[in-house]
Amino acid sequence: MTQHRTKPKLLIAMRDELPEGFFGEDEWARLNAVTDIIPGFPFTDFDSPAGAKALEKADILLAAWGTPSLTKERLSRAPKLKMLAYAASSVRVVAPKEFWDTSDILVTTAASAMALPVAEFTYAAIILSGKDMFRLRDEHRAERGTGGFGSRRGMNQPWLGNHRRKVGIVGASRIGRLVIDLLKSGTFDIAVYDPYLSADEAAALGATKMELHPLLAWSDVVSLHAPILPETHHMIGARELALMPDHAIFINTARGWLVDHAALLSGAQSGRLRILIDTPEPEPLPVDSPFYDLPNVVLTPHIAGALGNELRALADVAITEIERFVAGLSPLYPVHKQDMERMA
Repeated sequence: MTQHRTKPKLLIAMRDELPEGFFGEDEWARLNAVTDIIPGFPFTDFDSPAGAKALEKADILLAAWGTPSLTKERLSRAPKLKMLAYAASSVRVVAPKEFWDTSDILVTTAASAMALPVAEFTYAAIILSGKDMFRLRDEHRAERGTGGFGSRRGMNQPWLGNHRRKVGIVGASRIGRLVIDLLKSGTFDIAVYDPYLSADEAAALGATKMELHPLLAWSDVVSLHAPILPETHHMIGARELALMPDHAIFINTARGWLVDHAALLSGAQSGRLRILIDTPEPEPLPVDSPFYDLPNVVLTPHIAGALGNELRALADVAITEIERFVAGLSPLYPVHKQDMERMA
């Protein structure tokens, strides 16, 4: 007589709109093949009667933005929970310090899938900002029909263009390394600052290791890819921005935490730097922030990360991890307690 193994109970907890973006027909089929999905998803509250009951039943938690934090008290109400599959990047909110102090639950992340669209966006930002595309677009709109069309605008402006531009990468994270890989296809000179990276490791990536201040003074373009840590808070301030040469490009697709925005605004208002901010502080900026209207600033609404169909790449990683867990295989992208010291 064939015995049918009971499938583990899967709790899906995330913001209400996310399942439609994360999961299509194929993704639901894969999840249903290896798990028994607890009905009523997505859960956003583990303290309500329905959420508490679901948490008590769960063997696996499929989480993303909007998942409640797994505090010590909530973990005490999740006796069967063995896996947290995070379908996004940083697990800090869902798995706070007390989680790691009290739990041996397997944690996986989809950070590898999140890194690619951010790196692609950053690379595109470097190329387009090098051409000063956004300012020239605005000038073209304002001056339509009055001449000045085409490449003649940049004939006597050597700071425009991307030939042999010097790009400084702050943080050899997953994203920082992918940006370096993309830049290597062009004629860029690349430097990297990361206190955990050796000179030989930087050279293997295709970059020159520099300390932060020399890198800022050297670079035509600076792109931030450092994590949120106590020591990285406002690591870029007035002193650092003053080191950057005139017409240099400053790009932040990481977190506003890294930058003193009062100092950045001063630098922007001087007109000396060209700036692209995808992740400001606070987020979003107040409606009266001068950043919105400065001609040398491009402000985007935190869109470098996964959007639209890119969410399916995050789901694919998370579902693959769940499939491997159910099959008794090792995870591809596990997260350990010691990783939290350097993760975003």
